[in-house]
Amino acid sequence: MTQLELYGWVLSAMWVLAPVVFISLFFISAPYGRHTRQGWGSGVDPRVGWLVMEAPASLIMLAVFFILPLNVALLVMLLLWQCHYFHRAFIYPFTLRGARAMPLSVVAMALLFNLVNGYLMAGHFVFYGDRYDLAWLTSINFIVGTSLFVGGYMVAKHSDHVLRNLRNGGEGGYKIPYGGVYRYVSCPNYLGEIIQWGGWALLTFSEAGLLFFFWTIANLAPRAISHHRWYVSTFEDYPAGRRALIPFVV
Repeated sequence: MTQLELYGWVLSAMWVLAPVVFISLFFISAPYGRHTRQGWGSGVDPRVGWLVMEAPASLIMLAVFFILPLNVALLVMLLLWQCHYFHRAFIYPFTLRGARAMPLSVVAMALLFNLVNGYLMAGHFVFYGDRYDLAWLTSINFIVGTSLFVGGYMVAKHSDHVLRNLRNGGEGGYKIPYGGVYRYVSCPNYLGEIIQWGGWALLTFSEAGLLFFFWTIANLAPRAISHHRWYVSTFEDYPAGRRALIPFVV
């Protein structure tokens, strides 16, 4: 089997698994954050967990781009990818305040996904990177996709900032987040990330990028709906106009 054939088999397997994960997560909420519960194995410091499970996506792409002949288009894509994953692996974990232990099983599953997804996305650039020339920077795919990526990234990061600042002075418990896109959606951090990776699929115009976009929806949409239902059941004064996740209306 050639490397390209192996790549195709892994890509196909991930397409098959995506709808299975999507359906399953409507019935089983991933046990971290406010949904943490017993029965998922030993816990690990969330800072360590985030670093371990997110770092491969950053490092795999970085390693591949060191061996590719870079041009401006490829370099821009690398920087966009690293804006998300370098921050997620090496900065975000150290901003966590009073976070609960993360089950080791969750870390292991996320680590596996990021290894496979990093392989698929980096492999796309290895096998098909020669399509990205300077003209790609002025294509409608790149312009609209990059705009969506940046917009989604900003929504997600601002929403994370709001969440981190809910607990001032080490206060415990959960509060209703306000401000920004929280005026309309219960989980704009998830919505922003979905928009971001939809933009990535468009700006790279790749099957691997489209697959990642579908996996993002499969993972985050059910969790956003679980969050929304938890907010509604926990807070009597929860804003009635908020939705679980556009276009989901719950």
